[in-house]
Amino acid sequence: MIGILIVSHRQLGDALIDCVEFIMGERPSALAAISIDLRENAADLRTKIEKGIKEVGKGDGVLIMTDMFGGTPSNLSYAFLDEGHIEVISGVNLPMVVKAVGMRDKKGLSQLAEYLENFGKKSISLASGILKGNKRSQG
Repeated sequence: MIGILIVSHRQLGDALIDCVEFIMGERPSALAAISIDLRENAADLRTKIEKGIKEVGKGDGVLIMTDMFGGTPSNLSYAFLDEGHIEVISGVNLPMVVKAVGMRDKKGLSQLAEYLENFGKKSISLASGILKGNKRSQG
């Protein structure tokens, strides 16, 4: 099973996991969040991420999902990138986390990360466009 670690500003990751638990009816295993407080020392934050990776790692790799590209959570997480073992995807949203949990036993780590990148982009919709008939597929 691919482990999933959400690394985000403040408690965004915890909130996403709470929502996933609500939607799925149970808290998925090998899913955890690390909250980044910018007032903390960078070395301490890296240690927290390293512990999180060990916590969710089940032998099939770890997918780190961060909130925004270029932000501190992403920048800290990139240090752990290890192709085939640890992937980092930025721009996490709730549909991506739900899909990641549901697909992580069906795809390898790299394939899952690529799939989620495309799925995340497709999960964004402009309601006024849909209401005007500009329908599009949502993955």
